[in-house]
Amino acid sequence: MEVAEGTLLDGRVRHAQPLAGHRTALEPVLLAACVPAKPGERVLEAGTGSGAALLCLAARVPGLCGVGVERDPAMAALARRNAAANHFDITVLVDDIAALEVDGRIDHALANPPWHGEGTASPEPLRETAKRGAPGLFTLWAARLARPLRHHGTLTLIIAAAALPASLAALEAAGCGSPAILPLWPRAGQPARLLLLQGTKGGRGPCRLLPGLVLHAAGGGFTPETDAILRAGVALAV
Repeated sequence: MEVAEGTLLDGRVRHAQPLAGHRTALEPVLLAACVPAKPGERVLEAGTGSGAALLCLAARVPGLCGVGVERDPAMAALARRNAAANHFDITVLVDDIAALEVDGRIDHALANPPWHGEGTASPEPLRETAKRGAPGLFTLWAARLARPLRHHGTLTLIIAAAALPASLAALEAAGCGSPAILPLWPRAGQPARLLLLQGTKGGRGPCRLLPGLVLHAAGGGFTPETDAILRAGVALAV
């Protein structure tokens, strides 16, 4: 696998990724910003890819213990390389989420599931695998991620807005209630195409729709709030 060397969080995190296939964008950085992890806690990510989300989370939370699950052996090896390059405590398992079994308690779980169900397939296998999911994917992923979660641990997903009904149902079926929805507005006044969704294992509170985050300023570039997340690794409160 040919890789491109790069960085995240304004150079604070070293991050190599494949030259071909799915490329890291905003999603894993924003996803990591939403996870309310504390130093010393253990975090599980499904579909970790090259490890961008766990890397960003580990950069923000000292002493974090990360566990990534990636079914492609080459991508898993790259994620391990990235973790070692940054001296983070991240273990990457080669496994399919459908068969996932994790030893020990997990404090928080996260995922950027492949949510494209329709449209033209990508000719690049890695990109197609990362983006397109089968029917019932959200139910399966939520159930597997919630299983090792401690009581009141969180499960955070970044999803397409169209996937919200299926994702809410999946969280409920997995026993993760008190859902919070945070829209990601491309610009002020534009519909949100992506959402951050977080449930709490054993939570019984009502569904909350949060004010959301505007990504791009009217004059170009990121808004100050988004820039603080992408460059300084500031947490995004849910």
